[in-house]
Amino acid sequence: MKPRTNAARAVAAVLALSVAGGLYAQDRPDALKMYRDGRFDDARAVCLAELAEDPLNIESYVVLVWSLLALERYADAELYADKAYTTVRRDPRIVEALGEAAYYQGKNQQALDHFRDYVNLLPDGARIGTVYYLTGETYLRLERLEHADIAMRTALQYEPGNARWWARLGYVRERASDWANALAAYDAAIAINPGLVDAVRGRDRVLARTRR
Repeated sequence: MKPRTNAARAVAAVLALSVAGGLYAQDRPDALKMYRDGRFDDARAVCLAELAEDPLNIESYVVLVWSLLALERYADAELYADKAYTTVRRDPRIVEALGEAAYYQGKNQQALDHFRDYVNLLPDGARIGTVYYLTGETYLRLERLEHADIAMRTALQYEPGNARWWARLGYVRERASDWANALAAYDAAIAINPGLVDAVRGRDRVLARTRR
């Protein structure tokens, strides 16, 4: 009976460990859920704790950087994203985050470089529309209006119902004195969101300019 008793004890021990491990996993805070729920600082804290345990956990880095961007801590987001990029791997989500962090800090060329890399790495990625839109905004800052127009039109291929992006495309075209196409873009924005102030004012400016 003794061998069977020992075997039963061993099985019981394994089961106990499995149950305990499952409970531990269930009790662990979910940083991604916190981020999606808008609890950005909580998500940041959880990710930092996870990285203290496993410095190569790319998922923790990704959620950490997203949370820092949401908190508008752009320099910190860039710091951790660069660390993930250089010490773990060139994850496209990290590359995109590097672009956003650079963009919001006014580092225009760095932002463009990272956005280009994201498009090359993940041309159908979840953030592709935003990447093209921010690329357009960056070109607008640099007064490269034709490039800005192309980038924003591309962004709108992915999110044609984004009224704000249509309004920004209208503004780019207005800056380029492309009155007819500016008016078309503002009209598209207003058709989606009649109360969008930037689009209404932009349309009024263009109409006033063309009536002179």
